[in-house]
Amino acid sequence: MQKTPKSLRLNIGLFGKTNVGKSSFLNMITGQDASIVSEIRGTTTDVVEKPMELLPIGPVLFLDTAGLDDKSDLGEKRIERTQKAIKRADIAIIITTAADCNEADLKISADIAAENIPLIIVFNKSDIAKPDDETKKQFEKFGEILVVSSTDKSQREQNIVAFKEKILSIVPEEFLTPPPLLSDVVQTGKHVVFVVPIDIQAPKGRLILTQVQAIRDILDINAAVSMTQENTYKQLLENLKTPPDLVVCDSQVVDFVAKNTPENINLTTFSIVFARNKGDLSAFIEGAQTISKLTADDKILISEACTHHPLDQDIGRVKIPKMLEKRLGFKPQIDFCAGKDFPQDLQNYALVIHCGGCMLTRREMLMRMEQCRQKGVPITNFGVAISFLQGVGERAIKVFQ
Repeated sequence: MQKTPKSLRLNIGLFGKTNVGKSSFLNMITGQDASIVSEIRGTTTDVVEKPMELLPIGPVLFLDTAGLDDKSDLGEKRIERTQKAIKRADIAIIITTAADCNEADLKISADIAAENIPLIIVFNKSDIAKPDDETKKQFEKFGEILVVSSTDKSQREQNIVAFKEKILSIVPEEFLTPPPLLSDVVQTGKHVVFVVPIDIQAPKGRLILTQVQAIRDILDINAAVSMTQENTYKQLLENLKTPPDLVVCDSQVVDFVAKNTPENINLTTFSIVFARNKGDLSAFIEGAQTISKLTADDKILISEACTHHPLDQDIGRVKIPKMLEKRLGFKPQIDFCAGKDFPQDLQNYALVIHCGGCMLTRREMLMRMEQCRQKGVPITNFGVAISFLQGVGERAIKVFQ
């Protein structure tokens, strides 16, 4: 990600008066001394650029600018460069303090909002003073509000999580472009096999949307797709002159498909493909790896984004709970939620297992993941969890590593 061109990064500009802690804020977020910090006003003399990977958003470029009230000999030129940086910013961060905020901060906030640039107003140095409700109300009409102390190391992780949550809520949609489904792991001219069970949950006369999208992704790179059900899968492999480059199956048959697929053939599931596309696959994997540590006292939340009527063999409400009970050796405590009803009191759970999120946007899924991260609760995905519960997790994610 360090090689991502500046033009393709999310540019985040830091603006404000001198000595409000812009550089300290940047150093807190990056975990590095990216900018010089000093009590002397006007320490930042030019726009300091700091590229980094801000998960789960992706590659970003922070622009640390000179103070907008710089009165030094070079102040006019510094302010000119700062104003140019505003034009570059995809997201603007106004840094101020409760003690020093004034009409100048309101004006620059209004000016940036008028340019339709998403804005976060950060009240820094909260260890010294915090903004009152009236002050917050004045700024809320221009953007999101965040109150932090950049120099309080004990609050760093909490501040970063809150900052990411604000970024996710306002980031332009083009910077949330999901990774490809399969076209980055399958080459042009190669062959992929899809194993697609036709069960009572499959729509009559149609394939489900995720399967259709995956087919299109493969065809768009001029690769080939063969499709079969699990009961004809072994015969298909035997009839192929050349082994496929990848097999993608429904999570519910991953154990069977893994047992009948040679180790030299890459294997994954549709749910894992979309876990990467909709959210943060690495976080889902970390969440699945905590399953073996669950105890009888722990509560699990199983969350579905859609509100369908549960069937006899519903994957979220029936099959996964049974798999968990078999793996753990006891009946786990499980709560269920569906649709938009994602709870706020996540701290009561030891693990969240979320559906594939086909009814959610990538932003909505990432926001739910950030809510879990903020509460310190691991989160995984139906397909990732099933693969690990079936003992084939490492193999199912290998193609994406």
